[in-house]
This record gives sequence, C-alpha cells and structure tokens, in this order.
Amino acid sequence: MDNEIYLKRKYQYFSLEDKLNTPLELYQAEVHPDWIDYNGHMSESFYLYAFGDASDALFQYIGVDNDYRLAGKSFYTVETHINFYLEVSKGEPLKFTTQLLGLDAKKLHIFHQMFHAKSGDLLATTEQMLVHVDMNKGKACQIEPAVEDILLKIWGYHQKLPIPRQKGRVMAIKK
Repeated sequence: MDNEIYLKRKYQYFSLEDKLNTPLELYQAEVHPDWIDYNGHMSESFYLYAFGDASDALFQYIGVDNDYRLAGKSFYTVETHINFYLEVSKGEPLKFTTQLLGLDAKKLHIFHQMFHAKSGDLLATTEQMLVHVDMNKGKACQIEPAVEDILLKIWGYHQKLPIPRQKGRVMAIKK
C-alpha cells in the first residue's frame, strides 16, 4: 500500500481516560463502492480489510504510529477468525469496537466487532492474534515500554469485561 495514502487515513482519538471499561470505539467507516461484490453486498475480503483499519486505529491509539514503524517495530497479525452475521451494502455506515482479550511481552490478542453505525446491528466479528516484531531482524521482540504501558492500562480494564461468545470458536459441521 502506498504510504502516503495510508498516512491520510483518519482515526478518532481519545485520551486514555475515555471509556476504558468498555470495548474501545476508535474507528468508523463507510462501505466503499469498490468493496461490493457480484452479489451486491460487501465482499468477504473487505470485511478483513475494514477490520485491518480498525486494528490500525488501535495501533494509533497505543502509539504504534508511522514513527514507531520507521524505528523498525510493528505488530504483525499471525491468526485471524472472522464470523459474518449480516450483509451490508454500498455507502452504509460502519462502527467498530475493539477489546483486548490477552496480552504478554510479545503478543496481543484482540477482538473487533463491526456494527451498522445507524441500526446498531452486529455485522461481523474478528478475533486476532498479533505478534510484536523487530522488522529489521524479522523476528518477534518485546513490546516497547511506552506502548506496553498503554496496553497494560487498557488490559487492566478489559480483562474484567465479559468474554465474547465467539472467542476461540472452532469451525465444524454439526453431526
């Protein structure tokens, strides 16, 4: 992705004192015309794309910004599970929430929910495991202290939240 386009994205910013006792509301979007498939609704790949933008909003919030990445550190997604619930069409407004499900020195376990911003209907969820990496060495490394401090503050609240029913869900055909 062109870095200039990436840097022009707009995210909502909140202080660390804002509503940490609920999932974070850091990102809103609108279904782009290019996201629509041959069935007339948002294509499955663009759900992941939109969830990626929600992750980027979280990264901005915790200090993993362009300067952080230029210093050679970032988070990489190593596992993703998506659940689709309702269709959404071109131009419809989306709202995302983000909940921390787990945290250690090198990993971050998150859960995003995608809602229709007007109706409040749950459209999709994703559970993701991310690993903090040293991009110059190409391997996992400890989260930088300033970012870890922010994550620990959020985690202090989020570990008390109800666990989403989709967490750890296994795909199977019921017999």
